[in-house]
Amino acid sequence: MPMIDKIRTVGDWVAEHPETARVFEDLQIDYCCGGNQSLADVCEAKDLDTDSLAARLNDAIDQRGDESQPDCREMPLKELCDHIEVTHHAFLKTELPRLTQLVRKVADVHDSVHPELHDVRTVFAELRSELEPHMMKEENILFPAIRLLEQSMDCPRFPFGTVANPIRMMEHEHDNAGNALKRIRELTQDFLVPVDACNTWRTMLDGLQNLERDLHRHIHKENSILFPRAEQLNAARIGSNA
Repeated sequence: MPMIDKIRTVGDWVAEHPETARVFEDLQIDYCCGGNQSLADVCEAKDLDTDSLAARLNDAIDQRGDESQPDCREMPLKELCDHIEVTHHAFLKTELPRLTQLVRKVADVHDSVHPELHDVRTVFAELRSELEPHMMKEENILFPAIRLLEQSMDCPRFPFGTVANPIRMMEHEHDNAGNALKRIRELTQDFLVPVDACNTWRTMLDGLQNLERDLHRHIHKENSILFPRAEQLNAARIGSNA
């Protein structure tokens, strides 16, 4: 088994080896918004044995199969923006309306016995109201700026200064989304299916868990790969024109 770099961040682990995301998800380790934490810090905070975690990470890498994801670090920025839009944004545009109906239906029928469902509905509504304009800002402002930055030899002039400014806003909104996901997980007791749950309730929990998984990977690709590369390129363009 290879030596584990305990200083390396969990975001870097998933960036280089996307298949390790499932290990972090199983252990409820935040590799998207919290992706800048080192492996050592995460293990200390969660009272995990570093060697055991290292073994699981290496097993995931060794067993990498057909479900392996594209190496986003090697994509041109335009291609990475396109990938995020057609993969993760498209998923959200389908799933958010579908889950809204499921959450409302389950809460309407069962919240008299399970009052936590009222809070699930509220938190999910807040999450959706944040994500939909968030995607629009990325698709109409930030991503076009990143594509232009990559294709231009000179540094383009943006009304918002450098791409670092909208990126900071997007990262803040990612933090809000991450907090909402954590709250939904808490309210559903880690998506535990109650004994009196109907099939709609089961479908809702499955959908919420899939939403969490996809959003973690979505935010990770932006926070740990796309945004740092875009900022580095913007700084290089400015330097070359100085």
